[in-house]
Amino acid sequence: MDAVHAIEVEELRKVYAGGVVALDGISFAVAPGEVFALLGPNGAGKSSTVRILATLSALSGGAARVAGIDVAARPREVRRLIGYVAQASGVDLTATGRENLTLQGQLYRLPAAALRSRVEELLALFELGGAADRAAITYSGGMKRRLDVAMGLVHRPAVLFLDEPTTGLDPESRAVMWEEVRGLARLGLTLLLTTHYLEEADQLAQRLAILDGGRVVAAGTPDALKAGLRGDRISVELANRGDAAAAREVLGGLDGVTAVLTEGATLYAQVAHGASALPSLLAALDRAGVAVAQVAHSRPSLEDVYLNATGHAYRSEGGPARGARGEGGAR
Repeated sequence: MDAVHAIEVEELRKVYAGGVVALDGISFAVAPGEVFALLGPNGAGKSSTVRILATLSALSGGAARVAGIDVAARPREVRRLIGYVAQASGVDLTATGRENLTLQGQLYRLPAAALRSRVEELLALFELGGAADRAAITYSGGMKRRLDVAMGLVHRPAVLFLDEPTTGLDPESRAVMWEEVRGLARLGLTLLLTTHYLEEADQLAQRLAILDGGRVVAAGTPDALKAGLRGDRISVELANRGDAAAAREVLGGLDGVTAVLTEGATLYAQVAHGASALPSLLAALDRAGVAVAQVAHSRPSLEDVYLNATGHAYRSEGGPARGARGEGGAR
């Protein structure tokens, strides 16, 4: 593995008690100053990877390094270099924001004067100064999460791990957290974040790896991954859900249609050129007596990348598949 990388993972494996395989030989590398995302549904292996890199869980095989340091052989050295923000909040709700940050710095044995300065700096950076001396139990969900991230930065780590940083936040708080992540990236910090939100990875990451079943099924920049799926996607909302099977058969038999996916009364057809394919697609449905309520076309998304790589639909936390593979599905 190349020591110039901030994070290096090579053929990493993790097997839990009972033979449950969480990671089945994944590999990726993160450059210094890069924002890298591990994307995938719950159970894909994202958190297992981060816990190993943060020295909180032992690997079962392969190798992992942070700043060139082997996480298994020299964990104490790794811990001095990293910040870790877990899914579960580490905030002491009975303490104030200032007290939470101060305690975190004391754990890292920061000198008193330097720590006071650092706490003030972080309170300002995360816009928590006005609530600094209030008990954290009075904070909103977004404020608590910002305090979590600030606590992970007290000792000025070289690498920050953010494990699903926006899970449970409302859309407004999630947007604020996105801006915080972008701000940290502008400061040159290396960030590895895990998420099951497709849009989050697309918006924040310079590069990403998509995990499924403990394996990396796709990796690269969001734009390159989407560009690798040539063509457009046409979405067709049917007037009658009962026509879905007939519509799927019609679309699957058209020249130039490379995939047909279904989700309730909506069908998605992958085609070379959406604008030019649209008239013939609608004409074919009309000839078959299938009524269309609405139609649109778009460029490929990370959802399409995931489906193409795995052969099954993406499922985010607690949600249904974003598109079910039907007859004539991804091929």
